[in-house]
Amino acid sequence: MNKLIALLPAALLAVACTTAPQHRADVQDNSSDRVTVGVVQKDIYIGMPGSEVVASIGSPNVVTSNEDRNEVWVYDKLATDVIHSKSSSGIWGVIFGPIGSAGGAVAGTARQSSGATSTSQRTLTIVIRFDAEHRVSDFSYHASRF
Repeated sequence: MNKLIALLPAALLAVACTTAPQHRADVQDNSSDRVTVGVVQKDIYIGMPGSEVVASIGSPNVVTSNEDRNEVWVYDKLATDVIHSKSSSGIWGVIFGPIGSAGGAVAGTARQSSGATSTSQRTLTIVIRFDAEHRVSDFSYHASRF
């Protein structure tokens, strides 16, 4: 029993501290249906019918035509990732009570907290050109992260 009581503060401290990568993993969108460069490279090919393009990467943002009056589809994707992580080491105050109180037995800081915020953006632009039979005649893409 004494071993359990001795290990309790360390176990609670380990549970209370979460790293920024752990916070990011908890909130990150890992959707399998998200359009990425890899999806374009793997799924889109010359001669592909327009209906299969839509089934693969969804509807375009812009539909226009080129000088030959053939359709050109533009997919313009923008994502903003905001990651905020905050950690607090106030577990000693929970276990032993606040410093200065009648029952407080902790010598030192009762509560420390720190945090960080990171913002980044990703863009993906895909341009798909079709021929007169509404099949992919050419496609290009550009991805950036900043």
